Amino acid sequence: MNLKKGNQVKVLVGKDKGKTGEIIEIIKKKDKLKIKSINMIKKHLKPTKQNKGGIIQKENYLHISNVKNIDNKSKSKKGDKK
Repeated sequence: MNLKKGNQVKVLVGKDKGKTGEIIEIIKKKDKLKIKSINMIKKHLKPTKQNKGGIIQKENYLHISNVKNIDNKSKSKKGDKK
């Protein structure tokens, strides 16, 4: 699958099934990716000198097989020949 950072994808399974979003980050070795505002989790952070701490929400990783590329730019016209 040719997925790149910034492509639009649609989630096929899970609690966010049917939602679309933009790819933020990809880990190719583990076949995982993060999508903007999809698969949100709550993370508890300890307070440190740099940050206040508390409960924050952030995106979690999804497996590449659970998404479908819907970006129009990546579609080729090779199959349109008659």
